[in-house]
Amino acid sequence: MRFVAFRPARHLPTMAAALLASLSLGASVLAAERTVQTAFGDVQIEGTPARIVTLGENALDATAALGLKPVGALASRGGTDIPQYLMDKTGKLTLVGTVREPNLEAILAQQPDVILSATGLTKEVFDKLSLIAPTVVPQGGSFAPWEDTLRTYAQALGKSDEAEKRIAEVNTRIEQLSKRIPADTTVSVLRWNPQGPQMMSSHLFVGKLLEELGLQPNALAKSIDKRPHSDILSLENLNKADADWIFLATLNPDGQKALEEARKQPAFTRLEAAQTNQVVSVDGQIWSSSSGYLAAQRILDDVEKTLAKQ
Repeated sequence: MRFVAFRPARHLPTMAAALLASLSLGASVLAAERTVQTAFGDVQIEGTPARIVTLGENALDATAALGLKPVGALASRGGTDIPQYLMDKTGKLTLVGTVREPNLEAILAQQPDVILSATGLTKEVFDKLSLIAPTVVPQGGSFAPWEDTLRTYAQALGKSDEAEKRIAEVNTRIEQLSKRIPADTTVSVLRWNPQGPQMMSSHLFVGKLLEELGLQPNALAKSIDKRPHSDILSLENLNKADADWIFLATLNPDGQKALEEARKQPAFTRLEAAQTNQVVSVDGQIWSSSSGYLAAQRILDDVEKTLAKQ
């Protein structure tokens, strides 16, 4: 019997390396597949989305905070472009409609891998968008914690670890800043519209952020727990908006002009905050319309500048 020595073919190491690489790639793809729980049920996402369309300020805030630039976004409420505070981060973006009316053809033209929508999207529009790309609408509506909303978007984008870092950064800043805020200070966030002022609910994003700082909400703001804001306040009822400090939010860029106009109203000048010169004009696109990491940092900037002890 003759024994023949076995000599491995020279290309076997190469084949083994290729096989290992293939297995590694397959494991990576499988790891990247995930199920995102949304307002309209589970949505399957595969891989890392590169072409992202955002429909709403909170979706755009989250995407930008996670270091990504979407291929399409909506013009802001009452504006002709995305909010300035987000444009500072992303630069100009292609518009695919407005907050009130997304443009399906414009969204389709961007060939998105994923669509991130704000809450409030109808099931009818969701079904149409889902034919274009996986569409993610966070659960919980406008009163959901911003951290949960960010986590939902981040999971869809494969950026969950980065989201936790952003949340921790805000929590750390709140903890540090709260030590410099006068105790028992009451605050109101008043949206100043041409039609009249509206009190923003303290249960929304901004109100919760202010309470975490140790600030006390105005009684009317605290009572509004099922909708974003009050009805328009008449001059006779404007005293219900009073607090130690009033943050006057306007959607147009000339908030100081709105404050000057408000000071011409006798009912406004009778407010304690007006008499003590403790009314501050703030960006309404952030204070009354947006939510998320970048919005939180801007709000904390305003509070620090206004209320924090040096």
